[in-house]
Amino acid sequence: LKTAKDVEVSLGIGGGCIELMKGVKATQRVKIPANGEKRVNWRVKVTKEGTAKITMKALTDEESDAMAMDFPVFVHGMLKTDSFSGVIRPKNKAAKIEIKVPAERRPEQSRLEIRYSPTLAGAMVDALPYVVEYPYGCTEQTLNRFLPTVITQKVLIRMGLDLDDVKTKRTNLNAQEIGDDVKRAADWKRLIGKKRWDGKKWVNRNPVFDQAEVNRMVKRGLERLTNMQNSDGGWGWWSGWREHSYPHTTAVVVHGLQIARANDVAVVPGTIKRGIDWLKRYQAKELARLILWEKTKNSGKRFADNMDALVYMVLVDEKVDNVEMRKRIYRDRNHISVYAKAMFGIACHNVGDMEKRDMLKRNVEQYLVQDDENQSAWLKLPHGGYWWRWYGSEMEAHAFYLKLLCLTEPKSAKASRLVKYLINNRRHATYWNSMRDTAYVIEAFAEYIKTSGEDRPDMTVEVFVDGKRHKSVKINKDNIFSFDNKLVLLGKKVTSGKHTVELRKTGRGPLYFNAYLTNFTLEDHITRAGLEIKVNRKYYKLVRVDKTIKVEGSHGQAVDQKVEKYERKELKELSTLKSGDLVEIELTMESKNDYEYIVFEDMKAAGFEPVDVRSGYSRDGMGAYMELRDERVTFFVRRLMRGKHSLSYRMRAEIPGKFSALPTKASAMYAPELKANSDEIKLRIVD
Repeated sequence: LKTAKDVEVSLGIGGGCIELMKGVKATQRVKIPANGEKRVNWRVKVTKEGTAKITMKALTDEESDAMAMDFPVFVHGMLKTDSFSGVIRPKNKAAKIEIKVPAERRPEQSRLEIRYSPTLAGAMVDALPYVVEYPYGCTEQTLNRFLPTVITQKVLIRMGLDLDDVKTKRTNLNAQEIGDDVKRAADWKRLIGKKRWDGKKWVNRNPVFDQAEVNRMVKRGLERLTNMQNSDGGWGWWSGWREHSYPHTTAVVVHGLQIARANDVAVVPGTIKRGIDWLKRYQAKELARLILWEKTKNSGKRFADNMDALVYMVLVDEKVDNVEMRKRIYRDRNHISVYAKAMFGIACHNVGDMEKRDMLKRNVEQYLVQDDENQSAWLKLPHGGYWWRWYGSEMEAHAFYLKLLCLTEPKSAKASRLVKYLINNRRHATYWNSMRDTAYVIEAFAEYIKTSGEDRPDMTVEVFVDGKRHKSVKINKDNIFSFDNKLVLLGKKVTSGKHTVELRKTGRGPLYFNAYLTNFTLEDHITRAGLEIKVNRKYYKLVRVDKTIKVEGSHGQAVDQKVEKYERKELKELSTLKSGDLVEIELTMESKNDYEYIVFEDMKAAGFEPVDVRSGYSRDGMGAYMELRDERVTFFVRRLMRGKHSLSYRMRAEIPGKFSALPTKASAMYAPELKANSDEIKLRIVD
């Protein structure tokens, strides 16, 4: 208005969700200057969730105005999942976990789910109908489609199963996974992809449950590999005019044919022998180059390399042991990759050189990281700039280390933990990196199942809660695809307080288990939770500091220029901010594996508003998409690699009051068991 006015301002509250705080009047009188404005505050408190209906009126003797708005009022609570993982080793009989159910919760939304399985590697059976394919393409493509098909044949025969058993199976052997077992098995189709190239065009990829069809695939693959062998006995990328054999291609094909022969596939006589002869000639030339360096110190080859280790392993599998080459590879073991060390260790085992094998195993295990919380293990590889080469493949290195463990410690905790890491990497990403490392991992899993005995369990499992038996299940090779693999308690059956969950096992084999406790908690301070992924959140007040830098002036002179710079001061519980203060929220994520399609939802405290006003891709290195909503800021992460990562964004403190920022929530779009949350935090804002 053009003149100053005394204004009667009133607040009307409806909806029954909020009420004025004690001593606060609904009607106030304020003086507003001409063409001016003034802020009026009413302190309210939340009484329950729902929708608050707010009406505001401003009355003067000249003009008046009013408006009405609805505001969502959220409950101080969230659906929280606490995750637990454990294993009963073959020599042990029982294991316990302690859980705590909060008294402040919605009992009808409580759920305790306990899952158990005698094998994790056996969960790969779900994938087998999806990885068998007709071979096509170059030599390695043909091999990497042929090999999983051959191994599928052998694994099913050893387990006394056929593909129809896999089709009708009802039990998920991966105790980590929740949800409908049949649907989770079918999810392999999404993971592997809906389309495949049949050599001429893209066609739908469908699981193969026909044993006769698999037999035809094996025969076709063997024919193609045999026909692609070059006249000198080796294999190259392609065969035909101007053919050229390569040591790596020849070695991996011969290794694949050796696996096929061991799995009772009739290989064309002479095919493997001609390949072995080519590798022997290659090894002899490389050994001569190494000896030449030893004599001259300036010609030949100074160190045995990764290719020498691969070729040596393949030749040893054919009972060809070049002792002189073995000595030099061992001497130069610090110059070969972890992957090659694992292969060479396998070869030393097969020739009975246990001293060298054990040293190589120790060399590999320098890089072994074990996680006691979720019973997994992985190799933290020192790639050194060769990740794109065959010997830099992380998954293949893990596969051959697992094969080495199958020879030395098949029933060890390390071996089962490595299997868990690999199966998690496969299930929560879209694929192992390629058909090639898929073939090697399946090959290693097949060895592990055979040597660990996990394919033939024979046990009785009992599940107790606070000493009361809730389930008793017999598990053996006859019902491995149909046994009752879970205990679920719902609603009022999940009582408040501390509880002990105990699993007891009698019989042969290990037992892997996971427990998931889900509650809609109403606790005043909600604490963080997480297992496979974790998220932590910190608030920082940004304090402006004077900062200048030297820049070039218009005449080339050095001039001082001010730049925007802030110092971060961490905010603790119930810290006080002033209206207008700038705040940075940092989310730190920790992942135990490589995951995809992860969502992080950071719940905003009501008195804050983001500085950015438009959703879009964040400037952080993770490339997350940030979506701004009224009550939360959501980050969609396409790929979350193993390790620690962070995301951040800024908000400004605006409305005075005491506010709670509910925990940041993390979840996976295609894996409901992957859940985590941070601690909540309460902050004060004053004028």
